[in-house]
Amino acid sequence: MMKKTMIAGACALAAAAVTAPAMAADYKGPNLKGEVVTITCPWTGAEEGMFKKVIANFEKSTGATVKHSCSQSSEQQIVIDIKAGSPSNISVFPQPGLAANMAAIDGLKPLGAKAQEWVKKNYAAGSSWADLGTYANKAGKKEFYGMFYNVNVKSLVWYIPENFKEKGYKVPKSMEELQTLTKKIAADGGKPWCIGLGSDAATGWPATDWVEDMMLRTQTPEVYDQWVSNKMKFNDKRVIEAIEAYGWFAKNDAYVDGGAKAVATVSFKDSPKGMFGSPPKCYMHRQASFIPAFFPEGKADEADFFYFPSYSSKKLGNPVLGGGTILTITKDSKGARAFMEYLQHPQSHEIWMAEGGFLTPHKGVDLAKYKTASLKKQGEILQNATTFRFDGSDLMPGAVGAGSFWRGMVNYSGGASAKEVADEIQKSWDAIK
Repeated sequence: MMKKTMIAGACALAAAAVTAPAMAADYKGPNLKGEVVTITCPWTGAEEGMFKKVIANFEKSTGATVKHSCSQSSEQQIVIDIKAGSPSNISVFPQPGLAANMAAIDGLKPLGAKAQEWVKKNYAAGSSWADLGTYANKAGKKEFYGMFYNVNVKSLVWYIPENFKEKGYKVPKSMEELQTLTKKIAADGGKPWCIGLGSDAATGWPATDWVEDMMLRTQTPEVYDQWVSNKMKFNDKRVIEAIEAYGWFAKNDAYVDGGAKAVATVSFKDSPKGMFGSPPKCYMHRQASFIPAFFPEGKADEADFFYFPSYSSKKLGNPVLGGGTILTITKDSKGARAFMEYLQHPQSHEIWMAEGGFLTPHKGVDLAKYKTASLKKQGEILQNATTFRFDGSDLMPGAVGAGSFWRGMVNYSGGASAKEVADEIQKSWDAIK
């Protein structure tokens, strides 16, 4: 899925200040000389090299030997190995859906209540991360199975600070302020937004991100979870409200470059380019951190981003939409347990933070260790998140999340009502039950 593979983790300035933690001492692990820990992981290329540095520190501190096998097909390999009874000690899943499936066949080993409580206390929005690592086993009993490590964030809006400065526009701190700014830009004769859903066979996915963010900003996390699992129907009025909240921005000709009808046909790669025109064709673009790769050559440094804000009137805190990898024990051992405890130490995160391409909700890390100012801003928003939820369409059945939901958003942009679209998506879900 385009958004799953491309998003490299991004977010925005936090609304509240973050106090840097006291410097943590270097990790000192148990004596594990002679222990071999095997890990199956999804990181390749530069990311694998960064993970090797994290591993090397564990080996140096404990005397253990870690053998890792990283590949783009690691998910399939993990399932094969678990079903064959020969998994690695630790398996890394790119998202929790497959991990939950493996827990359901007793393919994962519980980490225990102590580890679960540690996550609740030491990760920002800790209860969210604890819940995301808790699944039912074969007997139906819920257990805590996974530690999230290297996460990404999608809830942000790109803009050109110079464009804002020229017009006297201020970065909005709430959804109400964002709506007011949208109206102001339109009244001034500009187009507030660039939005494009085009993505070849995956056309429509950028709008699903909008709707997911709106669900988190109009409903409680529990309602979001019910929606993602279809315990609450897709055509529930609360889902329709979230779709229409996206439509408030995307279906108004005065608010979108090219007009509302252009949204479904413009490529997501091309849609932000209007921000860089003189005069700009638009002033804002909601998208995750990968999008600078599609900015005009040499122009990426002109852009910045801010947190896609929540409604101050709804009192739902600072919800964040994103993703991340989860580490689980699939073959128990003393070394495997020690490695999972190593992930609780700030140094296991700070090593990769210093290399780039890494974000963590661990409240004990030194934010100054992030390689760039941009990553530090992203880390700050994670520190201030009150709720974190995974991309909903990635957790839905493929026929829905990567099928009818995408198509429905295209139809909605083309003029269909939110109710018509939601009804059709629910029908597709009913058809696979």
